[in-house]
Amino acid sequence: MSDAPAEGMLGPVDMVIIGWPADAPKTGEALPIFVDLVDRGIISVLDVRGVRRNDDGTFDAFDVSEADGIAGLAVFEGAQTGLIADEDVRTAVEAMDPGTAAIMIVFENTWAAPFVTAVHRNGGRLVAYERIGAQDLLDALDALDALSN
Repeated sequence: MSDAPAEGMLGPVDMVIIGWPADAPKTGEALPIFVDLVDRGIISVLDVRGVRRNDDGTFDAFDVSEADGIAGLAVFEGAQTGLIADEDVRTAVEAMDPGTAAIMIVFENTWAAPFVTAVHRNGGRLVAYERIGAQDLLDALDALDALSN
């Protein structure tokens, strides 16, 4: 992002990679929750790409409309801005076990755009950004709970 304040700025953009083994049930249970975030304007999906790591270590990228057994994923068909680069796919595949698949999703946190715009309009700048993992948060809460008992 530019240092110049601008109306209509974007919110922070994140990439999430969700993987599953070949024998996972793939019920699609989480998908309506994710779609609800889009429908309510909390996030905007910018790019979606599927990748499968084969048993021999090779990989295949696939369009979300071809996602085997994941009901409803085709709702993101056409969400391809080019933000997921080939290097991103290679990095994801290297982290995957053979015989697994993953969906890579790039999304804008649209809820934050008005805040980002106001911060920039008032001379503020992002100094640092770090995501705290869910397990780290749970561990910290457990430690806090242990201190209070």
